[in-house]
Amino acid sequence: MPKPEQLHFFVDASRCIGCQACVQACTECDTHRGDSMIHLEFVDRASSAQTVPVICMHCEQPTCAEVCPADAIKRTGDGVVQSARKPRCIACGNCVLACPFGVPEVYERRQIMMKCDMCYDRASVGKTPMCAAVCPSQALFFGTHEQIEQLRPRSSPINRFQFGRQTITTRVFTMVPAARAALQPWVDVAAAMDETPRPRLIPLSPVGAADPFAGVEV
Repeated sequence: MPKPEQLHFFVDASRCIGCQACVQACTECDTHRGDSMIHLEFVDRASSAQTVPVICMHCEQPTCAEVCPADAIKRTGDGVVQSARKPRCIACGNCVLACPFGVPEVYERRQIMMKCDMCYDRASVGKTPMCAAVCPSQALFFGTHEQIEQLRPRSSPINRFQFGRQTITTRVFTMVPAARAALQPWVDVAAAMDETPRPRLIPLSPVGAADPFAGVEV
């Protein structure tokens, strides 16, 4: 069995099917008290049903912790950024505004910031986080680099993100096409926002429309 320090979290948004199994599983973590710390977002709801799971990326230099005036947000020795510590958190919301990935949330009723901690009680001993354990399409995967390379030979894991002039390195990896990663081993978030999606290789016709492959032998 791989040791915890060899295990990493990988997110492949292209495989997300929007089933929300991860959202439901996250509520079962004891530390979350029935709340889900994972978000399932629509990429462009007006024109697509594509969804993407949003978890904490666990930055090497977490901006949320840097702006916390109460020093309530800590990073473990193995790189997992924790939710705010109750005795210190003043629920000011600085971390919410500072996070480039839009992850932290302040729970007003509890007066504390809570977020994904990668199911640390499980991940720290080599167990799979709840969300990855139930993901049917493996859009969320917890394992070694060797395992992900075997499973996704056409994709490469990247953990560097460019936000303008700021480069952020994370403990969580996102999967991108291998050819693209070879040219640019980081994700330029600002540039990606203006990208036009590539057309599908296989056309999908509305229900009741003429079949584009009618009469074609396969």
